[in-house]
Amino acid sequence: MSALRLATRRSPLARAQAERVRAALAAQGVEVEVVGVETHGDRDRERPLSSMGGQGVFARAIQDDLLAGRADVAVHSAKDLPSVTPAGLVLAAVPEREDPADALLGTALEGLAPGDVVATGSPRRRALLLERRPDLRVVELRGNMATRFAAVGRDGVAAVVAAVAALARLGESDRIAQRLDPEWFIPQVAQGAIALECRVDDEATRAILARLDDPHASRAVRAERAFLAELGAGCTVPVGAHATVVDGGLRLIGMMAAADGSTVLRESALGTDPTDLGRTVARELRDARGGARLAGWNVS
Repeated sequence: MSALRLATRRSPLARAQAERVRAALAAQGVEVEVVGVETHGDRDRERPLSSMGGQGVFARAIQDDLLAGRADVAVHSAKDLPSVTPAGLVLAAVPEREDPADALLGTALEGLAPGDVVATGSPRRRALLLERRPDLRVVELRGNMATRFAAVGRDGVAAVVAAVAALARLGESDRIAQRLDPEWFIPQVAQGAIALECRVDDEATRAILARLDDPHASRAVRAERAFLAELGAGCTVPVGAHATVVDGGLRLIGMMAAADGSTVLRESALGTDPTDLGRTVARELRDARGGARLAGWNVS
């Protein structure tokens, strides 16, 4: 077949992820061309992602190119994918996952004084920070990783939150002041994973991508995505989920929170079927634990 066209965002992190996929495919003798795509989230760097539709702002343009035949494979940060895959596409592979945890750059949590400023564009990160440290001031921050690095120490910002995986892929892990334990600072759904999509009817490409799939990462990501899908588009409150393989099965911990961190609900369960496990934890949080009563839930 001709060279596989890998579509990805143009950011340095997205390019680094695509290069990992390209190298893995090249090692199997597959010729690859990387195609950069500008997404809605890249064009609008001012508004908070939550006001732009949240998940999907970094994925839809790439998926459109895939459906239109302008690319053969979409390389996504799995956390950017909407929980429902568009008709005509399939999540064909999840390669080995990086550490899904978050980290503080600049100053560790215990080193922050009351009133210190922490910057993040994520409602989930904001809620979890304020749960543990309501005395902090959390401010909005959008931009690529270079923007986040530059924010530390500027305009009174004492710390910035970033994903451990992103730092590792950019060779910037030495900037980490503190890795935040994902058992309490629960990551975004599918954080640290790369998702490879292709067209459902492209059997040749699906077979090639299947060679890159890591069974443990794939099962964990499927459980987390099922959790998010069960909560549905009406979930406008901060959420997160973290699945791990345990004795051949899966353990999933999920969270829903009030935006100000005043209420953070966590629930965990064990299971063997990723989809069933994700749905079970989501229903427990939403229905039994009161997640649907949190301020901001299902805002139209």
